[in-house]
Amino acid sequence: MPTRLPSMLVPPVAFAHRGARAHAPENTLEAFQLALRLGSTGLESDVWLTADGVPVLDHDGLARVKRRRRPIATLTRDQLPAHIPALADLLTACGTGYHLSLDLKDLASGEAVVRVVRDVAPELLPRLWLCHPDWRAVAAMRSFDPDVKLVDSTRLARIKEGPERRAALLAEHGVDALNMHHTDWTGGLTTLLHRFNRYALSWDLQIERLLDAALHMGCDGVMSDWVDRMVDSYVRVFGEPPVPPIRVLPG
Repeated sequence: MPTRLPSMLVPPVAFAHRGARAHAPENTLEAFQLALRLGSTGLESDVWLTADGVPVLDHDGLARVKRRRRPIATLTRDQLPAHIPALADLLTACGTGYHLSLDLKDLASGEAVVRVVRDVAPELLPRLWLCHPDWRAVAAMRSFDPDVKLVDSTRLARIKEGPERRAALLAEHGVDALNMHHTDWTGGLTTLLHRFNRYALSWDLQIERLLDAALHMGCDGVMSDWVDRMVDSYVRVFGEPPVPPIRVLPG
C-alpha cells in the first residue's frame, strides 16, 4: 500500500463538480442536493452575474431564451430558465453543512457572492472558496471578508516563476489555496504548498486510481463528477467515507 502524505484539511474536502454531474443534470438544485445525499462534503460550480447583479450558477454563461442562446450577463434573473439556480436558491435548498467552491467567471461576482452568503448563510463564509485564474485579482478580494478561502486556479505550465515562488507569493498576499489539474500534482508539490500553509486542490478526478492517488499525495480537496466513486475512494484510503464539516439541515 502506498504511503499517504498528510493533508492540511483532515479529512480532505470531497467536492462534487457541478453538483452530482455524473448522476443528474449539472448545476441544478437537484444535482447539488443529490451530491450531498451521496456523500460529498463540498459543492463546486461556476458563478455569473445577471444584468441585475444576481449571482447564478451555470457553466458556460449562456441561457436559452426564446430559442436563442444569450449571455447570462445580458439577462435579468427573472428572464433566466428555471433550471439555472441563483446562489441564494442553493443556500436555501441545501443548507450550509458543506464547503462551497465557486469559479468566478466575472471578477465583479466575487463581492456579490460574499454579500449573498453573508446575508443568507453567514456561517458558510469560512467554507466558501472563491476561485479565479488571476491570483492577484483574487488576492484583492480579501477585503470582502477575512474568512473566505481565496484560490489561485491555474496550471503548472502557467506558473512561470516556479511553484515555490508562487507558493510564497500566495502566502504573502493571503491567497489560501492552489487549484490545479490532477496531472500537475505530485506528492512533492503538495508538500511544498503545505510548507507555506497553503491548501492543495485537485480537479478532474473521474476514476478510482486518480482519486486514490490524489488522496495519498496529501491533496486537501478533490473534485469529481462521480460522487459515488469519490466516496468509495475515501473508504479505501481512510477507512471511512468523507465526513461533513458540520451537520446543518436545510431550513
